[in-house]
Amino acid sequence: MDELQEELLRDILGYYQGKKHELIPILLEVQANFGYLPKEAVELIAEFLGISPGEIYSVASFYTQFRLVPLGRQRITVCRGTACHIRGAPRILEEIEAAIGIKEGETSEDLEYTLESVACFGCCALAPCIRINDRVYGELTAESVAELFSKAKEGVRDVR
Repeated sequence: MDELQEELLRDILGYYQGKKHELIPILLEVQANFGYLPKEAVELIAEFLGISPGEIYSVASFYTQFRLVPLGRQRITVCRGTACHIRGAPRILEEIEAAIGIKEGETSEDLEYTLESVACFGCCALAPCIRINDRVYGELTAESVAELFSKAKEGVRDVR
């Protein structure tokens, strides 16, 4: 964590009293500012609240909204709702994993991609569909996914 990030974290903590019940609001605010919960931030928060970093990791790993690693620049989300599942979402996920070289729930080492799935986007008429950052791609096939992500294999950073 660089000096500016540490200063931001100290500013965030300055709004709190250092009581243990403030842990979740602090974690939410830190993640909103950093995109995840950096190790150094966890250590400073633990010190501020007078608890162990292990207690923070216990809470952060229990709640799915907390991230302990940064998101990739391109956040790829596969819909696994009923309509998408029936129309091939598992195969779509396999194609994406093969194309970008990471598994569901992972972020690439270069922080270019994060691959995840959700229960439903609410775009059932477009099933199966994925979202890359804020853009939804629907009516996908294994072939269209391979084409969409062929740019990734060629080293093109933005697959949109």
